[in-house]
Amino acid sequence: MTDPILDTLEATIRLRRGADAGTSYVAGLFARGRRKIAQKLGEEATETVIAAMGNDPGALTSEAADLVFHLLVLLADAGLSLDDVRAELRRREGVSGIDEKAGRKE
Repeated sequence: MTDPILDTLEATIRLRRGADAGTSYVAGLFARGRRKIAQKLGEEATETVIAAMGNDPGALTSEAADLVFHLLVLLADAGLSLDDVRAELRRREGVSGIDEKAGRKE
């Protein structure tokens, strides 16, 4: 059985989209626009890479959670969802990574 935490988080992010930016971090990100959300995702990705190079599993776990959180915010801003990502992963299932990359349209 899967843990629904990511679905719950995704729903919470969508609910906070229209909240007061002064009281909601998520609403504040949405108010600042996709460029800022994408920038924040990039920062979190860098912090995750740095944590991965260390020897602290707790730090890596924390940074990975921040990365996933900000990815969900970006997806919501783009009108996409975890279901869209799941569908893409299902589409790729059973296809080698080399073949999948070769078939992409640039």
